[in-house]
Amino acid sequence: QRARDYGCYVVFCNLVGGQDELVFDGHSCVIDYSGNIISRAKGFKEQLLFTDIDDKHLARLRENKVKLKDKSRISQVDIVKLAGKITKKIQSNNKLSVFYSQYEEIFKALVLGTKDYINKNGFKKVVIGLSGGIDSSLVCLIAKEAVGAKNVTGVLMPSQYSSAGSITDSEALSHNLGIETLTVPIKKLFDQYNKSLSEIFIGTKVGITEENLQPRIRGNILMALSNKFGWLVLTTANKSETSVGYSTLYGDMAGGFAVIKDVPKTLVYKLCEYYNESKKSGIIPQNVIDKPPSAELRPDQKDTDSLPEYDILDPILKAYIEDDMGIDQIAELGYNKKLVQRVIKLVDRNEYKRRQAAPGVKITPRAFGKDRRFPITNRFHN
Repeated sequence: QRARDYGCYVVFCNLVGGQDELVFDGHSCVIDYSGNIISRAKGFKEQLLFTDIDDKHLARLRENKVKLKDKSRISQVDIVKLAGKITKKIQSNNKLSVFYSQYEEIFKALVLGTKDYINKNGFKKVVIGLSGGIDSSLVCLIAKEAVGAKNVTGVLMPSQYSSAGSITDSEALSHNLGIETLTVPIKKLFDQYNKSLSEIFIGTKVGITEENLQPRIRGNILMALSNKFGWLVLTTANKSETSVGYSTLYGDMAGGFAVIKDVPKTLVYKLCEYYNESKKSGIIPQNVIDKPPSAELRPDQKDTDSLPEYDILDPILKAYIEDDMGIDQIAELGYNKKLVQRVIKLVDRNEYKRRQAAPGVKITPRAFGKDRRFPITNRFHN
């Protein structure tokens, strides 16, 4: 519109790259005096864009078009002549780069944000705890795309509750990606923790405390590897889990960068399916995509033991977090009111966990952190 108003070319020059949570997508473009985009740079990639413009036609247009806004400003523009000679002919590359599909764009944003956080903060390699689940699989895939397979180490830390399928799925993923793996079983460490605490815990029931010892042991192992070798720990919690606190503080939350902290669980599945389809191969094993999600901290555990199905949970979370809807408004969308109240209560109560989480790439209209600032200590609740 401004190009048409003033009869001029407009150049939109955007950043490319990641800075903490933010990712700048590039797609710089040149707009002609009619308001048409005549050239556009690539997205999520640096590019030097050359575009030829018709200055003579533009001059005639300005002389004859009396409806241009504030024509007096045109004469105030100084023409800067550059010194030196052109030693070779520069070919304009004023093609319109294509926009990506929804999932391709999100995937590229996650890769670029992760890559720049790693490189710009002086890290060369990353380490990831591999559980055989879909979240750690996606994070591992993004890391490989960001810094290359040789700079990614996956760590298998099975316990007595880890299924054989989870171990083989982790091994299959690692083989498909070509990354190095380490295996550090935690059963003996877990048993020793329980033994050390047994006298203090005498007379109490085994429960969530004992379950959470396992991710905290795993977090210690990953941080030990980070300290010893200078690797950056990438955490694997998604936005759905982060929203309702379905993660362990100082356990699976321990790390330096939370790659998918703004990616809802349902979108995690779609991104994995997109990648497999785009590469026409099962890089992420189909069993990882198909099996019910589980933290595997107790026998036969499933995420749905504690949470609604993600197909139900994610729309409720979006309505509350991103769309600013209240309990009654969300219930009017067709969701059980008591369930909505429970989900919102979980979101509000777990603000303290999110304050201690690692930063991660923002890909939704409202991510936790700078986008959504709520007090931890708050008497009022929905």
